[in-house]
Amino acid sequence: MSTGPHPTAGALRHVLGHLLTPLLMCLGMGLAYLGAFHAPQPHDLRVDVVGSGPAAQVLAQTLQDKGAGALDVRTVPDRATAATALRRQDSFGAYIPGDHPELLVASASSDTSAMAVEKVFTEVAARQDAPLKVTDLAPTASGDPTGQGVFFLLVAVSIGAYASVAVIGAAGAALPMRIRALLAAGTSLVVSLIGTLFAGPVFHIVDHGLAGVWALSWLYAAGILLIGIGLHTYLRRWTTLGVMVLFVMLNFTSSGGIYRPELQPGFFGSLHAFWNGAGLVEGIRGHVYLDGHALGGNVLVLVLWLLAGVVLVTLAGRTEARRNALAAAEAKRAEAKRAEAEEEMEEAVAV
Repeated sequence: MSTGPHPTAGALRHVLGHLLTPLLMCLGMGLAYLGAFHAPQPHDLRVDVVGSGPAAQVLAQTLQDKGAGALDVRTVPDRATAATALRRQDSFGAYIPGDHPELLVASASSDTSAMAVEKVFTEVAARQDAPLKVTDLAPTASGDPTGQGVFFLLVAVSIGAYASVAVIGAAGAALPMRIRALLAAGTSLVVSLIGTLFAGPVFHIVDHGLAGVWALSWLYAAGILLIGIGLHTYLRRWTTLGVMVLFVMLNFTSSGGIYRPELQPGFFGSLHAFWNGAGLVEGIRGHVYLDGHALGGNVLVLVLWLLAGVVLVTLAGRTEARRNALAAAEAKRAEAKRAEAEEEMEEAVAV
């Protein structure tokens, strides 16, 4: 009677081992998304009060004190200064007090931040028994009324890129690394073109600057693909989880596409300064709506992630070359041992 391990038990252990990956994905997605989005609250949200007299100073100080850290209120001398600050994302709302109060916002910078500011100053105007006029100095395109279309473009391009990592890394594992890198470059080009079509002709998320949207999307997608393919050499079956952590869990939540850092917990706000999703979202916003504000910095972020991918692929290629050389040497030693054993056997037979 056989006493060896039952095949069902081995298959069950195999399945349970592979189930660990989706369960960790579930845990990570819940922690990331709920941690970042479940209770948005403003903190140090910069707003301006337009005016230089005592009344403006008192209003600004009152709002600062009542906000208890939610707002960072300053006064600016005139409407033009306030408008410039809005377009440079130095503030997210500017209140002009008076008999007919007006609030300036730039919804293309962040629709949710503009809504938070509008809520604050609607209450201020109501205490003065005056209706509040809201003027949007940087509205989004007609196809993006919520201002979140750029975020969903980020999602589409990200999924196209990191899903392709699994195909190139696994199905193309037998290919030389340079061929996989070329496949990554070509795939990122296709993914970025699809994203640009969605952003422009299909859904009209943006109404101009499509060439820049494509260039930013290509840099972003190429960085993800190269990093993912490089990681596959080291992580193997854990690559999908690793890529999802980098480019979904931490990426979408810190991009600023739904809530900017001023409405999020500090961890995600800190990632916003250098993560590649934020580079794409803020880069497109600056390029399309904010007169190129901070575009150079966001392009630099995307280029650095792309260079990280190039370095990782290069290292992975060298690692695979060493592994192949060791495997070839081991195979050669095994073949030599077999030949020696066969020769000894022949000599024994001859004797």
